[in-house]
Amino acid sequence: METFFEGRPSDSPYIQMVWHGRTGSHYTPTCPADVNWNLLFQRYNGKVKVSVEGPLSQAKYKELPEGVEWLVIKFRLGVFVPFLNVENLTNGDIFLPDATHQSFWLHSTTWQMPDYENAETFVERLVHDETLITDPVVTAVLCDHPLDLSFRTVRRRFLRATGLTHHTIQQIQRAQFASALLGQGVSILDAVYDAGYADQPHMTRSLKRFIGQTPAQIARVAVAE
Repeated sequence: METFFEGRPSDSPYIQMVWHGRTGSHYTPTCPADVNWNLLFQRYNGKVKVSVEGPLSQAKYKELPEGVEWLVIKFRLGVFVPFLNVENLTNGDIFLPDATHQSFWLHSTTWQMPDYENAETFVERLVHDETLITDPVVTAVLCDHPLDLSFRTVRRRFLRATGLTHHTIQQIQRAQFASALLGQGVSILDAVYDAGYADQPHMTRSLKRFIGQTPAQIARVAVAE
């Protein structure tokens, strides 16, 4: 069995991306650092598991058995579950209790499993129930808008909603940008300059930490394709 996956962006103000797929044999991907947190739904051998995956501050290896069907809802920065501490979930996850083979518990309420097509409807219900909320402070910080709040308050609210500091998010996004440049065939030295790194060793350290590959490895894959 071959691994299959596909994803799509969303026009929802709460969802960044929706992915689904099925794992093939020897599926051991390297998941790059990710500033967003996810809801992950897995179906395997007739059983369903639902988990909240926190943001990743560094690349992480993942291993899933063959035949797992999965759905991922990736949320936009600033969207969070108020009764879950996203900061404590950074680089980790928690499993949610199941109610039936088609539903699960979240904040004392049972929810039907979404699918690839109706993820937006599912999330709208979470928002209506105030299980999901958005903190405008995050948007303001990301857009460099002034805030009439103390630095400590802004930092606390930003961490509460995203699980990461603004500086860490900027580092991850810069590494993602550099990786995308290399994947498009841009030379390593040009990627260093375009992504704003001090020098090549600086970019190499960053990509190894956040992407899980060196610039040369990323460039080789781009050439092979």
